[in-house]
Amino acid sequence: MKQLIILLLLIIAFFIGYGQYSQYQRFNSPNVDYKTTKEIDNAYYNQETVINYYKAIEDLNSFVKLQWTANNIDVRTPEEDTEETKLALKNYADKVATLKFYESKLEQSAVLKTKGLSNEEIQFLENTGTDLKSHQKSIAVNKIKSMFNPDKTMFSGYKSALIFEVQKQLNKKGFEIKLDGVYKLETLNAIKGFEEKNNLFVDGVLDVLTLDALFE
Repeated sequence: MKQLIILLLLIIAFFIGYGQYSQYQRFNSPNVDYKTTKEIDNAYYNQETVINYYKAIEDLNSFVKLQWTANNIDVRTPEEDTEETKLALKNYADKVATLKFYESKLEQSAVLKTKGLSNEEIQFLENTGTDLKSHQKSIAVNKIKSMFNPDKTMFSGYKSALIFEVQKQLNKKGFEIKLDGVYKLETLNAIKGFEEKNNLFVDGVLDVLTLDALFE
């Protein structure tokens, strides 16, 4: 009789313990606080994107906690394949996609700022669809072109940084000439060859059309 009572007490203790454990599981879900391992730009030019990013994090965390406490579904590592679980997983995937959309913008902006770009430049890149390499090339080319003075006549022996850059570009185009920044017969003939090859007026003299074609 004594053994039977002990057995009944053990059974009762088991059910009480199991009930308490179930309650604990229901209201104490695993760590669900989403965190990124990458640097993000909180000073991004569009602050609405920053706000939406943090809202997306809160929305995702709340959803994970709700599914765990209300439906006992861990959407990150589901154990069942019910219709309810499938629907929860779809909603979870949508929320993750939204979060990643904002996160990718903020991560990319942080990377670009480490390269020295400002908010204005980052906005320009996004609005024009220009990549960083093309943007940097465009800046470099514009600096070179800014040295050109159409009113200044180039004579044999004329030396400048512009001629040096032109010689570098001619070499890239297949014209092997000396890089000395001096405008002489070798450079003039190379310019002529380039002009002829690109259906331009062949005179060996730098002008706007030749420069544009050379640095395009």
